[in-house]
Amino acid sequence: MALRRSRRRAPAAWSGPGRPWDGATLDTVLSGAPAREDLAVEVDQHGAPVRRWSSAEVEAATADLAGGLRGAGVRAGDAVAWRAANHVTSLLAYRACWRVGAVAAPIHHRAGEAEAAAILERVAPRLVLDPGDLPTGVAVGADDGAATAEGLAVVLFTSGSSGRPKGVLHTHRALAHKARLMASVHGLGPDDAVLMPAPLAHVSGLLNGVLLPGVVPLKAVLMARWSAPAALTLIEAEAVSFMVGPPTFFVELLAADGFTPEAVRSLRLISSGGAGVSPAFVREAAQGLGARVKRSYGSTEAPTLTTTTAADTQERAATTDGRAVGAVELRLGPRGELEVRGPELFEGYLDAGDDAGAFTPDGWFRTGDLATLEDGWLTVVGRTKDVIIRAGENVDPAEVAGALESHPAVRQAVVLGEPDDRLGERVVAVLVADEPLDREAARTGWWRRASARFCP
Repeated sequence: MALRRSRRRAPAAWSGPGRPWDGATLDTVLSGAPAREDLAVEVDQHGAPVRRWSSAEVEAATADLAGGLRGAGVRAGDAVAWRAANHVTSLLAYRACWRVGAVAAPIHHRAGEAEAAAILERVAPRLVLDPGDLPTGVAVGADDGAATAEGLAVVLFTSGSSGRPKGVLHTHRALAHKARLMASVHGLGPDDAVLMPAPLAHVSGLLNGVLLPGVVPLKAVLMARWSAPAALTLIEAEAVSFMVGPPTFFVELLAADGFTPEAVRSLRLISSGGAGVSPAFVREAAQGLGARVKRSYGSTEAPTLTTTTAADTQERAATTDGRAVGAVELRLGPRGELEVRGPELFEGYLDAGDDAGAFTPDGWFRTGDLATLEDGWLTVVGRTKDVIIRAGENVDPAEVAGALESHPAVRQAVVLGEPDDRLGERVVAVLVADEPLDREAARTGWWRRASARFCP
């Protein structure tokens, strides 16, 4: 079954020939990159490298798998699904889909059976791949592809933190543009190596573990399962220079047995996004890892919209989410909600009902994030749906977390609302601290002083 095309119309400013995001499919971009002998390093469950794949080996395996897809009746616009573990088979599955113009529909490898079944029902793929037994056929070369720049390349599913996961549709043009742009923004070259523990079924894994390595090209070290001690060994052995992930990865690296600055001397750039990327974390990680650590902002629908560059100060990298990259445009809508548009924006949701309310009448995507914009510098301060309503008062969880993290012993704080019969909701905080904290003293001392206006 072919997936539907989006109903979203690209603004005139992003259409027409001669734009940097025009006229490319992912297959042509990746197949045209210079060759290297170690494009992908396959790492087992224990963190040990088991195979190195050259560009030529990846190309040959992609061509054979693309032939297998065609032999199984897969045609342009059809969806192909598989459980996308952090393994070279996922890289091959993506690239083979794009070779024949199919839409890649990766499923998180740890998704439960019920969740996976629900996704398959919604996607209705022409073929479900078994990563342990990939089909092969008459090899399909890069010049035989059926994809177009406007064609759908992938459907990615959101985490579902706000309810049922949404299927997010991206085109070849959008993702090819984003990959080439981020290679430039991050200053990546063939001498770099990325360690990728994030799931390849997520947009960060796709962009940084599949697309960037092919575009630059750089070495991708694909961890099957995250382990801080194993990551330390891999960083040193593979001369890893670039990592992307949530703060927990880097907090665990710094706390891992055997950590020394020497073990991570090759790291030069770390980009972190999501909840918990506080100024304190950025400063501590930068000092401990001896690398530039910066915040980035994006989502499944709109990957990496803002960040800082090497030309910006480390203080900007710590205290803001950066500035818009490329042709991205930002504005604040009602109640301070961030609205965005740009050539990397998704085409729409898999289920038509999910599109309702996602865009403004003039075509801007409503992110659901609360933010401030000062001279182009973006700082995300919360979610429109995350606001805690305590006794009729709106409480911003991010602001409370910032107050908690003002204590020198508190490394990270996560704040959420919990139902309360009297107040409607009460504020609950989970802390990561460097020393034991006396709960009663916190209530009457520093926490009371820091949070009086949030929780009177």
